[in-house]
Amino acid sequence: MLFHPMDFVIFIAFGVSIWAQFRVKGNFNRWAQVPSRTGYTGAEVARRILDENGLGNVPIQVVRGMLSDHYDPVSRVVRLSEAVYYGRSIASISVAAHEVGHAIQHKQSYGALTLRHRLFPVANIASGIAPFLFLGGMLMQQLSLIGVGILFFSAAVAFQLITLPVEFNASSRARNLMLAQGLLYNDEEHGVKKVLNAAALTYVAAVLISLLELVKFVMIFFQGNSEE
Repeated sequence: MLFHPMDFVIFIAFGVSIWAQFRVKGNFNRWAQVPSRTGYTGAEVARRILDENGLGNVPIQVVRGMLSDHYDPVSRVVRLSEAVYYGRSIASISVAAHEVGHAIQHKQSYGALTLRHRLFPVANIASGIAPFLFLGGMLMQQLSLIGVGILFFSAAVAFQLITLPVEFNASSRARNLMLAQGLLYNDEEHGVKKVLNAAALTYVAAVLISLLELVKFVMIFFQGNSEE
């Protein structure tokens, strides 16, 4: 049976994920209209935090695309979208500082980030193989394939779970560092939290969907075993 009662719950969770993505864009657009009172651009905030934390050798590059900002741990580069790199808004400096937070995590060998990096190759392969194992197992009614798919998919879910503390920690670092270095006024912290919390919600929604999918296939596996 391709349809399962858990599919309805997963569909709801998927709806939450879409809502979270709209919320991210909505919060970014809203706070992109609110200038930072310090007048710094996202790139300037990123550069100052990097330099103050002994990461003067980490370059900052501008990339195209909305909210395409990220820290590349392989090249050790902070990449900021044009709106963030050149922007002088609360949204711009919030996102820039968040990405720098990942660079600092990398330098300090933050445990969750280190584990995430090590798990990435496995999770990347596993997430690509698992759907085919699940589909093949259900079409051919082979529980053994579903069981292997569960093991593969569990690695992908573990990767997403580990991502949560990494993202929340980077956001916390961003707020604290901006305040400590005078890059943010206390009354502006509310806007920073709005931007970063909305972004974090997308990761929470993704984890929720993956966990529910995993539970679904575990239920199918054990149900099939009980019927044999």
